[in-house]
Amino acid sequence: MTISLINTGKRFNRDWIFRHINFQFLPGNIYAIIGPNGSGKSTLLQVIAGALSPSEGQLAYQKNNNPRDKSASVAPEDVYLQIAFAAPYLELIEEMTLREFLLFHEKFKPFKTTVSIQDIIRTIGLEDAVNKQIRYFSSGMKQRVKLAQSFFSDTPVLLLDEPCTNLDKEGVSLYRQLIVDYGKGRLVIISSNDPVEYDFCDEQILISDYK
Repeated sequence: MTISLINTGKRFNRDWIFRHINFQFLPGNIYAIIGPNGSGKSTLLQVIAGALSPSEGQLAYQKNNNPRDKSASVAPEDVYLQIAFAAPYLELIEEMTLREFLLFHEKFKPFKTTVSIQDIIRTIGLEDAVNKQIRYFSSGMKQRVKLAQSFFSDTPVLLLDEPCTNLDKEGVSLYRQLIVDYGKGRLVIISSNDPVEYDFCDEQILISDYK
């Protein structure tokens, strides 16, 4: 899927977070939105996801990169079906066990047909916690679950906000391997200020260029 930002801006009260972004995110590429903490990276990612409305300009979602092909446009109410999103501030259902949560998630955003629930749990290294309530997970374990629900969702777009938050060295290695194994062919956009999370990206967007 192609996502186009057309003179897009976002403000809170009178303060502009970013303005006049004209950019096209193309399928099969990996992009990084970079900048210091508090610069608006997460806000831009949420606008791209459709979770926040822009204050000016617009976004267009298309199944290809031809803006003249109106039949390829994705309706606003269907955008969420095309996007998987992982961020440290998104909550898990902590009363559920890991298996219950993944089964629940799969009902409204199916996982890739090439992997089973057991495959996912094994890949993220949480076999011993499969029947444990998520409320008892460490912060690093929870982040692995958040990465799993996004990487393994069968969507053309993957949005990652500070994906290595709370991860140890092994968790970071897992993240980078997931990028290799499950990022290929998708449109991936990463919001980060840590090079370990984005140094492999095809293109970097500096949020301060749009202030």
